[in-house]
Amino acid sequence: MTSHPLVLATRNAGKIEEFRRILEEIAPGQVELIGLESFPHLGDVEETGNSFEENSLLKARTICQATGISAIADDSGLCVDFLGGDPGIYSARWSGVHGDDKANLEKVLAQLAQIPREKRGAHFTCVTSFVTPTGNEVTQEGILKGYILTEPIGSFGFGYDPIFAPLGNKLSLAQMSAEAKDAISHRGQSLRAIAPRVTQMLAALG
Repeated sequence: MTSHPLVLATRNAGKIEEFRRILEEIAPGQVELIGLESFPHLGDVEETGNSFEENSLLKARTICQATGISAIADDSGLCVDFLGGDPGIYSARWSGVHGDDKANLEKVLAQLAQIPREKRGAHFTCVTSFVTPTGNEVTQEGILKGYILTEPIGSFGFGYDPIFAPLGNKLSLAQMSAEAKDAISHRGQSLRAIAPRVTQMLAALG
């Protein structure tokens, strides 16, 4: 079986590992996932879009064009009901510093201080985009509903995982095994939905 190269448009180690696990589960041996660490000359793609889909497509298109290889990217974030859907597309830089997970989740907890459980509803959104050098594009969305805990719990995962519990579950995402999280996560949903199109389009490229 031929393994097709696919560039993942991120340098987030946790996200790269999550993508690898899920893609291998969905399409074993069919995709050779390449992280941006293989392209040190490439700078970060500025997320100038106004939605998860716009930012996801922007990243996939930019990396595909720069490398000449099919690219997959996602834009994902935490949307808190009490905060009117924020941090949303600004999740990775909510504290003012991009990628400071601890500061980001501490800011959300501070903003929800004294807010009761019934008003702490939230959801994770992920939009995954796949772009080929021939101009084919496809996107898929995944959503995981839940609520915000009062303090971080758990040491697995990344980002806001320690303060987010899925509906019907008392564990935070950071307390779950990788397999348990992948089975329900917004990224897992998005990837599973897009994977058949990805493998089909990669195979068509030869």
